[in-house]
Amino acid sequence: MSSRMSDALILGPQFRAPNLREALEMAGFGGPFVTITAGWQEREGELGALEEHLGRAVRDLRLYERAEAVFTQDPGLREAHRERQAALRRLQDLYRMRLAHAKAAARELFAENDASEAMRNARRSAVAAIRRLDAGHLRDIAREHARHDAAWSRRERPVLARQYEELEHVAEHARTICVAGGHVAVLLNRLRLFGMERLLASRPVVAWSAGAMAISERVVLFHDHPPQGAGNAELFEAGLGLLRGVVFLPHANTRLALADTARVALLARRLSPAACLALDDGSLLHWRRGRLLASRGSLRLTRAGQVLPLEPAA
Repeated sequence: MSSRMSDALILGPQFRAPNLREALEMAGFGGPFVTITAGWQEREGELGALEEHLGRAVRDLRLYERAEAVFTQDPGLREAHRERQAALRRLQDLYRMRLAHAKAAARELFAENDASEAMRNARRSAVAAIRRLDAGHLRDIAREHARHDAAWSRRERPVLARQYEELEHVAEHARTICVAGGHVAVLLNRLRLFGMERLLASRPVVAWSAGAMAISERVVLFHDHPPQGAGNAELFEAGLGLLRGVVFLPHANTRLALADTARVALLARRLSPAACLALDDGSLLHWRRGRLLASRGSLRLTRAGQVLPLEPAA
């Protein structure tokens, strides 16, 4: 695991059992605090519960609101944004079709009670096929982002440049940036729009749920028992890559069949060498300069299909 941030706290969901204040005190993260709540969309900036939990005022960067203002002032950028999102949705649809067949084959092989060498080879081939599909999808996503960024550089869009200057001014007075959860696609889109990687890498960050997903390398959507669909975990986006070598799985207890050894093993092998880390109520992970210093309540999915407590390296 590595990090482009000097200090990072990763937490589980904060709605039912918040542990943000405890985590900040343990890690020595001080205020003033600014938050990013763009994933809450229209509820962005509703900080009453957060401020009550922390016992102090917090300022929000209001990326969702800023993005809406940018799109109003720059119709060309708004249209280009819509076109890119439509292209990404089409890529996701095509990938999902292919993934369904690849996952069905792999699940059938992993469900067999067969320890023969032939079966082990077949399983390795099935996992490799999914990994190739994921890697190709990630390359397609990267190409789409690169095409958009080349045509719509932030430096060449005055309205974006002004917003970034304002964000830098607000953030320069903060000691810690908090990245909340919510809708991961909306959150990641706004972080990318305003080029927030540099600001987030410049000071301690605490992120939870979708916020943790957004600052990692790969965003994986998952639900083993959804109301509709096949329940195939799917690679959804490239994250900001501020934390590397990990895939975060918020609400894993309710969304993953953690007692199903075959499903756990398939997911862990597919995403290897990244560590698959479950984030549930009470989870707390503290990285400093790429080294995991503390872990509480977080589980690691293993290639053998086990779900084990994550322990910091000695």
